[in-house]
Amino acid sequence: MKIVNGFKDFILRGNVIDLAVAVVIGAAFSAIIKSIVDNLITPLIAAIGGAPNTDALWRPTLNGAEFGFGAIIGSIINFLIIAAAVYFIIVIPVNRLLALRKRGEIAEPKAPTEDILLLTEIRDLLAQQTGGTTPTLDRR
Repeated sequence: MKIVNGFKDFILRGNVIDLAVAVVIGAAFSAIIKSIVDNLITPLIAAIGGAPNTDALWRPTLNGAEFGFGAIIGSIINFLIIAAAVYFIIVIPVNRLLALRKRGEIAEPKAPTEDILLLTEIRDLLAQQTGGTTPTLDRR
């Protein structure tokens, strides 16, 4: 029973839900960037190199074994563009917002919304019913 309570405490932490949302949004965002890379940037690079795509760019063979360095280069380009997009579209604006809040130029968010209050109340009631403690949310 201790394992079940530990699992329940783990699931009720706020950061687990935040992480799940981040993974889903990240996957959707990654698909958009991958489409831009696959359908715009990669063909431009391949056209400059004289190949239909980056997979066909640099394919040396050694004793009948073919090495796909172009595919590796394409994956590296894809990663770098996704990382740059995340940095410039998400990280920089969030850091600016946090800096403005820290300097007091933007007010901290008001009291929790109605749904947050309701979820907190449900969590507390569940903790009372099971005799457990209410997990604290780490909101850094």
